[in-house]
Amino acid sequence: MKKIILLLFISSLLFTARAQQDSQFTQYLFNGLHINPAYAGYKDDIYIQSFYRSQWDGVNGAPKSFSVAADGAFNDGRVGLGLILANDQLGAQSYLTAYANYAYRIRLGDNEASQLAFGIAAGLLQLGLDGNKLGGYQPGDELIPVGSQTNTVPDARFGIYYANKTFFAGLSATNVLAKYMAKTNTQNMMVPIPQPHLYFTAGAMFPLTEDVQIKPVLLVKDDTNGPSSVDLNAFVLLKQRIWIGGFYRTSFDFYKKDYLQTGLTKQNAIGAILEVYTSQNIRIGYSYDYSLNKLRDYNSGSHEISAGFYINRKDSRRNRELRCYDF
Repeated sequence: MKKIILLLFISSLLFTARAQQDSQFTQYLFNGLHINPAYAGYKDDIYIQSFYRSQWDGVNGAPKSFSVAADGAFNDGRVGLGLILANDQLGAQSYLTAYANYAYRIRLGDNEASQLAFGIAAGLLQLGLDGNKLGGYQPGDELIPVGSQTNTVPDARFGIYYANKTFFAGLSATNVLAKYMAKTNTQNMMVPIPQPHLYFTAGAMFPLTEDVQIKPVLLVKDDTNGPSSVDLNAFVLLKQRIWIGGFYRTSFDFYKKDYLQTGLTKQNAIGAILEVYTSQNIRIGYSYDYSLNKLRDYNSGSHEISAGFYINRKDSRRNRELRCYDF
């Protein structure tokens, strides 16, 4: 059975080598910069954060992702600047990216917390496929590339983000250029070609007591070559120090895609998320995903950890006004 699963996994690698998807981060909520360049600077202070995700633990060649992001607000908060470096590994595939982010924020009305931002990110993607990590069904299989193949292409991201004290919403697009730039150089190669992704996020903050807040959050993601998906999240904030939450992830038919396989399980995963302010400037997070599809029989879940650090934080957590987009 393990050999069959491995063969199916290798087959999926060869199929998806032409359609690289964005990496999956459950804790994107703690830093919207990973999916929307317009979020740059929204924490006001200079903030550095890293993610590490091990997906489908126990499956050989399963995805592993690492990312480091830094951003801050400048020019009296009107400009947000950020930088993201990320590395993804999926079996024989590799995906190394670097983006510089710029956001311009416009204050709406007299409320300082009510702001509309427009963002753009420009960067480079290094796409790779290591044929040495793949095995054919028979010797000399021409579907298996010889050695490693890499290609570097430019890319851009765009986004818009609105937030006030109690509500936020964002719309963004990633891999806007990479698909078209990669095609000009990879026609005879099997390196993964990234596909455009669209993201919509929205959330709100509701106070229950002085020390307890609840926050529902929605994420909708659409990949033009795959199924659309939605994350339903709910969090409780205790004493502005501990976030405790859970999520449910599933796919849905946002619009008709005749090229998709029929009969696929829509339910994807459920999980729990925890983030703690271990000190005034340090935040540590952990999340666990449990698969609801057939993969649950072959892995022990997905694990993700994050660590964030504020530099020169202007105000203490207790002295600053709590805003909906402050995770």
